[in-house]
Amino acid sequence: MTPEQVLAIPPRVLKQESREFYFREGYLLVERAIPEEWIRRLRAATEELVERGRQVSTSDKIFDLEPGHRPDSPRLRRVSNPVEQHPVFWEYITKSPIGDIVADLVGPDVKFHHSKLNFKWRQGGEEVKWHYDISFWPHTNYSPLTVGTYLYDCGMDNGPLGVLPGSHSIEPMASQYDASGKWTGCLGDADVARIDESKVVYLTGPAGSLTIHNCRMWHSSPRNLSDLGRPLLLYTLTSADAIPYTVNPIRSKYDQSIIRGKPARWAHHDPRPCLMPPDWSGGYTSIFALQQQEETASAK
Repeated sequence: MTPEQVLAIPPRVLKQESREFYFREGYLLVERAIPEEWIRRLRAATEELVERGRQVSTSDKIFDLEPGHRPDSPRLRRVSNPVEQHPVFWEYITKSPIGDIVADLVGPDVKFHHSKLNFKWRQGGEEVKWHYDISFWPHTNYSPLTVGTYLYDCGMDNGPLGVLPGSHSIEPMASQYDASGKWTGCLGDADVARIDESKVVYLTGPAGSLTIHNCRMWHSSPRNLSDLGRPLLLYTLTSADAIPYTVNPIRSKYDQSIIRGKPARWAHHDPRPCLMPPDWSGGYTSIFALQQQEETASAK
């Protein structure tokens, strides 16, 4: 569906001006969107995964670890596919208000693509460099968006998501390969130099708030300098008529599941081209490992 078609449908949750803001600016912050009971259950499930991570000594397909991770001092960067690691994460995306909120932005038919639980550990959790998402997992259109749930209050010291408003509309699409043709998973120096830091918006908010950004949005996040860890639960969802061009690099048994509405009979093709990623078949862990130039190849 086009933005105009989506906006013509009466909203379920969001105000119309919020929907218009999303399409114009490329992001949205919805404060205290999630009831406390959900947050309590998600925190408990997250703690269970952290406990499991204590027993892992090297990064694998589920746990991506910071250098220096130890059983007595865990420092996780990511849990991939949390929807397969604990049942509450799939229950949350299918039964919480998120599905209806996303339907207000992509149309009534909403499809699951992948999930991840990112961590910025206290006192130094790693930064994420400027990048955009869609060329990690290109689709036939640009409806895909990522919804982040803050499980705890997130202020500037916690390394919040930063976005460059309107960057989802930049043409031509910036490359995420370097001059030698190597995939870097981030914008090059010339593109980063174009960013006016005074225009960057940092999406801070209380527990239960949602960050939403379009798949073309330029975004980053600083290091966590606080004494508290910052887990961020992320789901990438699409309109049902957005069809992936490549195999999902964080594939789940729930890949392409419809969480609202019905499957699409027709694919919608955006006429704008999309940068393609490298071949992920050689293995991957996370964007953290990629941007820090660790040895293992990785996917967003």
